[in-house]
Amino acid sequence: MKTIAIYGRSFDPKDKLYIQTILSQIENYNGKICVYEDFYKLIKNDFKINNFIGTFKNKSEIKDSIDYFISIGGDGTLLDTITLVENSNIPIMGVNVGKLGFLSSTSAEDVNLAIDSLFKQNYIISERTLLSIKKIENSKMPEINYALNDITISKKDSNAMINIHAYVDDVFLNSYWADGLIVATPTGSTAYSLSCSGPILTPNSSSFIINAIAPHNLSVRPIIIPDNSKIKLVLEGSSQLSNLTLDSKTYTIKNSSKIYIEKEKFKIKLVNMHENDFFQVIRDKLMWGSDIRN
Repeated sequence: MKTIAIYGRSFDPKDKLYIQTILSQIENYNGKICVYEDFYKLIKNDFKINNFIGTFKNKSEIKDSIDYFISIGGDGTLLDTITLVENSNIPIMGVNVGKLGFLSSTSAEDVNLAIDSLFKQNYIISERTLLSIKKIENSKMPEINYALNDITISKKDSNAMINIHAYVDDVFLNSYWADGLIVATPTGSTAYSLSCSGPILTPNSSSFIINAIAPHNLSVRPIIIPDNSKIKLVLEGSSQLSNLTLDSKTYTIKNSSKIYIEKEKFKIKLVNMHENDFFQVIRDKLMWGSDIRN
């Protein structure tokens, strides 16, 4: 008997059918269900949950017996789920009821088949590398120091650029005069970095991307480095503060900070159906092949 944890941030009545399908399918397989506390408060009056074993609020309340996490929402919702799963090795299935959905690759229309595949173990696991801030000098360490998509430094003062000196394995790379700098994983290559003209990496690529945000020097381009590299970022700027963002969590740091970034020791496991390969996701989400000549 499998135990499924369900996480969501909001509830739109238009998604009621999909959520009911998820709950019904789990119940059909006699699976146990626990629900994130805040999400349960939103849905409890609309659904009767059989085999319900309770709620959870944070990662310390996650039971060892949980077999799978289901994230209901968009990519931002799935990124929140990671802070609950962390290094537990619990596989996550993202059901996309949001907009684009690179991470939440299971469409809402396919939830019936997806839950069926989950219990029949007819799926593939995609292991995703994370970034980690190992140390910050002159500023406080973030409460959550890892990121699945990217770690970003950006200006806090809209009227002034910042200068970020980047080092890779203690070798000087470049001084970036820009609105900011993105360090992205292969997973994050289709997130903020992509909107800043960064390359797309396949999820299993053993690489990171360093990509400037609106650089003042037009010759600056993204660079791909091995994911076993140690990155050091040294900040300067006319203003005193900058933003440090790890996925969707933003912190304020001093412009005299030194930030040390490496690959996180643990990985995140994402559940994908067999037919939902990465290149298909890219074609569908970015509408490749929509040229009438194809």
